[in-house]
Amino acid sequence: MKQPIIIDTDPGIDDAAAISIALNHPAFDLRMITTVNGNVGIEKTTANALKLKQFFTSNVPIHKGASQPLLSNIVDASTVHGESGMNGYNFPEPNYDDLTSMHAVEAMYKELKINENPVTLIPIGPLTNIALLISTYPEVKDYIKEVVLMGGSAGRGNVTPSAEFNIFCDPEAAQIVFNSGLPLTMVGLDVARSSTLSHKTVNELQVLNQTGDMLHHLFKHYKGDDFENGINVYDVYTVLYLLHPEKFDVQEADVQIETNGTLTKGATVTDFKSLFPNCSVVMSIEPSVFKDIFIDALKYCK
Repeated sequence: MKQPIIIDTDPGIDDAAAISIALNHPAFDLRMITTVNGNVGIEKTTANALKLKQFFTSNVPIHKGASQPLLSNIVDASTVHGESGMNGYNFPEPNYDDLTSMHAVEAMYKELKINENPVTLIPIGPLTNIALLISTYPEVKDYIKEVVLMGGSAGRGNVTPSAEFNIFCDPEAAQIVFNSGLPLTMVGLDVARSSTLSHKTVNELQVLNQTGDMLHHLFKHYKGDDFENGINVYDVYTVLYLLHPEKFDVQEADVQIETNGTLTKGATVTDFKSLFPNCSVVMSIEPSVFKDIFIDALKYCK
């Protein structure tokens, strides 16, 4: 049976890779894509989601969500992803007729309530929409199988020495999600840094298929962590983990979010010795294994 999922996203170049797999892999039943302010502003992240929907001629609905964090000031990552959020590939202009009018939070609530089977949420941007969902409709937690999120780090951050970007963008939202009691998997910087995608592999994508060519052009404009060594495609690890959990090193931990620290705001304080873990932390994967499962997943795309 296909796994029902919802992707909450702020595309974003690495988001594009995750969405490509989620839309096309036969193991997934992608129920909707919801957008959030993050890598760039909400209008641009929504436009980018529409571009990807159009690229794949998909019928999956797209719902626009939160335009700003719960309490924090807006920050973005346009220096990493480009001014549009997905610089590097010449997508046609998005068709806004494909954008549904219902807010992302309301849409998720309605979709979760009508599904026969619990749905996995995959937030790969700031956690604003997810926090609003479970705060506004706490009963919806009964319909969520698990949350597999991209964010956080058991070690150093990437936007500050302590904080990873998605959590830093809205630490108050992250605090709500991490203390929700939902089954939670944190797919953070650790696993991506363990298996950086080489520039050689990025070049090989160009001849894989149309999707590989699209991602090749995007990745060439992606100025993320460790760019001199390769590409860390953070968001894609979420869907690959769901496809092949046995290939990843995972540890249980209690993770709490620093919301007040002047120097440590957004830090995911990870206690592997806690007797009361609240999430699974995906730590690493062998680089060659990551490359193989990534390429294999992309082969289902056009």
